[in-house]
Amino acid sequence: MIVKIDGIENKEMGKDKNLFLKFLRENTTGGKVCPQVEVFKAAEVQKDSFHWVMSTFDTDRDFEKVDQAGWDLKNYISNPVVLWSHDYTIPAIGIAKNVTAEKLLEGDIVFNDKEFDEFGWSIGQRVKAGVLRCGSVGFRVDEVEFLDSAERECDLIYRKQELLEFSICCVPANPFAVHMPVKKLEIERVIEDDNSSFYEKVCSGLRARA
Repeated sequence: MIVKIDGIENKEMGKDKNLFLKFLRENTTGGKVCPQVEVFKAAEVQKDSFHWVMSTFDTDRDFEKVDQAGWDLKNYISNPVVLWSHDYTIPAIGIAKNVTAEKLLEGDIVFNDKEFDEFGWSIGQRVKAGVLRCGSVGFRVDEVEFLDSAERECDLIYRKQELLEFSICCVPANPFAVHMPVKKLEIERVIEDDNSSFYEKVCSGLRARA
């Protein structure tokens, strides 16, 4: 997990979950987070486009949850960058399209062309080959809920958050944030025998796909 406070990365909080929890408790009023806190979770439509589940409400490896109803996508949709492992020092390797947040945060990832970005293109090729299939969200925290029960499912729930970027990565905090291949229906054979009955055409079509 990577944590930035007012734009500055705090490596100690990224390594020590308890330190981060303590900071949030001391800087939260009525669920509202006072400073600007950014958390980076060690997270087919057009040509080489890949449908992705970007975030879910599952408890992640940091023992946290992200409320899918709390996503603010307004700014991200205007700048839908896809990065490599939350690295802001290199240009985006692609963009996200058709991003929605209903039960899940999901969208279609389009990687850069090889002609101008061989690295971004190569990440897309790894995804295409199945070598990479995980992703991770980078977001700014607006509201958080702490859970103290001994039988709690997690330590906290991010209730409201602004999506900043989505990254392709090797090992995400949320193991359910993965590329979901979309099966496409293809016409294998056209039945042109007009003398056949509808039933015969259906049976013929089923045999063709068997």
